[in-house]
Amino acid sequence: MILLFIVFCPVIAALVICAGAPARRTALGASASMLLAAAGAFLAFDHAEQGFNFVTSMPISSEWRLSFTLGLDGLSMIMVLLTAIVTLAAVWFTGKIVRHENAFYACLLLISAGAMGAFASLDLFFFYAFHELALIPTFLLIGIWGSGNRFTAAWKVTIYLATGSFILLLGLILLYRSVPEAARSFDLRVLQTAAAAGQIPVEAQRHIYLLLLIGFGILISLFPFHTWAPEAYACAPAPAAMLHAGVLKKFGLYGLLRIAVPMLPEGARHWAWLLMILLLGNIIYVGLVTIAQKRLDWMLGYSSVMHMGYIFLGIASANLLGINGAAILMFAHGLSIALLFAVAGQVRERTGTLVLADLGGLGRVMPLGAFAFGLGVFASIGLPGFANFSAEVLVFFGAFRNGADFGGFHAFQIATLLALWGVVISAVYMLRAYRATFMGTISEQWRSVADLPGRLRTPIALLAVALLWLGFFPQTFVRILVPTFRNYFPTSSAQFARSGDSAYTVR
Repeated sequence: MILLFIVFCPVIAALVICAGAPARRTALGASASMLLAAAGAFLAFDHAEQGFNFVTSMPISSEWRLSFTLGLDGLSMIMVLLTAIVTLAAVWFTGKIVRHENAFYACLLLISAGAMGAFASLDLFFFYAFHELALIPTFLLIGIWGSGNRFTAAWKVTIYLATGSFILLLGLILLYRSVPEAARSFDLRVLQTAAAAGQIPVEAQRHIYLLLLIGFGILISLFPFHTWAPEAYACAPAPAAMLHAGVLKKFGLYGLLRIAVPMLPEGARHWAWLLMILLLGNIIYVGLVTIAQKRLDWMLGYSSVMHMGYIFLGIASANLLGINGAAILMFAHGLSIALLFAVAGQVRERTGTLVLADLGGLGRVMPLGAFAFGLGVFASIGLPGFANFSAEVLVFFGAFRNGADFGGFHAFQIATLLALWGVVISAVYMLRAYRATFMGTISEQWRSVADLPGRLRTPIALLAVALLWLGFFPQTFVRILVPTFRNYFPTSSAQFARSGDSAYTVR
């Protein structure tokens, strides 16, 4: 029942808001209730269980073996928790909406509901359908309440994401049909069992994995399918950018970890070289493009694309070390980019511009804003003590170890060394943007700019504390992720301790 509440709470709240209820109060209440329920599920989660917790199932069609089934394992648990945290922060950061306020908050909640449903679904049909639900309000938020060239951005993101969804649908259909008819089901657990039994032919795995990689890759902004993301985030209202960049874009990464890697291991191995090349495009090429940006919002948009390369590197490592790092980095990046977009939105609301050359010295009049943005910057560049650092360490060591498994100095190790330069690149563009925005001499026109109001300390603290907690205690997540991924990579499971706080230790 707790999962039903978590998934449908934002849907019901959106409907109530559309019916005329006070928009902000209702959205805050729903998102806070959702976070409390998600936190309760996390505390009650049995991390020693290798299956799914809180399973709820309602049969729909026996002929098609279709049922509405929800459940949480370690991976989906942390994604549900991420969605709940960012949703509350996004709603809290939402300022005054001039027109169609109720519709704005309803759209935010529907994006959250789509992400929640996709992460919690154990049925292939609803996994896909919930994500599609979230794309419609994304288009509306950019097209109606966005800024800049919002109409072009809205149509561009819609065309890209619709194309990615169509390619993804083809891949999922082929995956469903590749399983022998006797074992055919929409249930992800049944499909995983069939895949583990070797019932998906190797040749079919290669074709299906490529389709899933391209489909999910477009949704994630994998190079060279990334150009929709920076423009969309720059034009979107800050709360919409927080939810999409922080949560909804993780759907593709989650799909690779949930479906493509465990069910199509031969396909993943066959196309590993392609993924390595593309992820280096994300890290190196997009990272250099990010340095060249002249606007804060475009810089953050490109930085979000760039950091996806690290997560792809963890997925490509194909071992417990790297894959755990990828999962934790999904959570860490979601929090840090949400915090950065939130503060950038406040700066734009107060100054009317995010052109770096026009800003400067805002730290004098916006100390809270400068402090919050600084926390996001430190987390994003992987400063020790933040969740991003611990996750990136796991990713780099996992990827380097994968190369060592091949003997000699393998391409994986070369790719890892090249990817390490991304740490330097991200430090350059993030610190440069912070200096240009908050340091230096303040212009006379900004001396009367107001700081962030005190009410925003709560969502800032929520995001910052989560980043710091996971940075100092990464075993909080590793201990629930290891049982989930152990079945994917049984040869690597011996590297991890089996219980207690030592779950973070590699033997």
